[in-house]
Amino acid sequence: MARKTHRPAGSDPDALPPEKGPAGPPGRLLRLGGPAVAATALTATVALYMALVAFGNITDFGTNQQFVRHVLSMDTTFRDPDLMWRAIESPALQNAAYVAVIVWEALAALVLLAATLLWIAGLRGAAYHRARAASTVGLVMVLLLFGMGFLAIGGEWFAMWQSSDWNGLDAAARNVALAGFALLVVHLPAEPPGRVRSRRPR
Repeated sequence: MARKTHRPAGSDPDALPPEKGPAGPPGRLLRLGGPAVAATALTATVALYMALVAFGNITDFGTNQQFVRHVLSMDTTFRDPDLMWRAIESPALQNAAYVAVIVWEALAALVLLAATLLWIAGLRGAAYHRARAASTVGLVMVLLLFGMGFLAIGGEWFAMWQSSDWNGLDAAARNVALAGFALLVVHLPAEPPGRVRSRRPR
């Protein structure tokens, strides 16, 4: 006669035991899974990039100030009369636009830094969904800046594509590609760490 084994009340007889792995941070990293680790790395990469961009624009204010001034004034385009009415020649408005760009860059960097810390906290099985949400906000901010701001408004409305001297379309496209790829990785299907797997019914 088979002996009965005592199971704690409320336990699932079909639940698999938690997977054992290396102890310490390496084990937690492996249990977290590939997509989340990739999301952490990419979020941290974009956070660092945006922080350096904002820092560079603050400490070397004049260089990109000239870029914004020439783009908005459209003085190095084909100067088509049908387009030149769009030009903004007021120095005050040009500087205001440049300062707004720097503030946006700094905010995006801070959001992505916070998201990176949340992803790292996910190594302990917490903050997984908050990390994904924060990364989404920060990466969308980057996409809006370089996609809408530089590619659409700067490139098309202010005809930046016509300028051979002050043309930031290639750099903007690279930034859009990086942020877009990071956003896709952040939203790859992945379960939060520590979730107990159950067997499928036979």
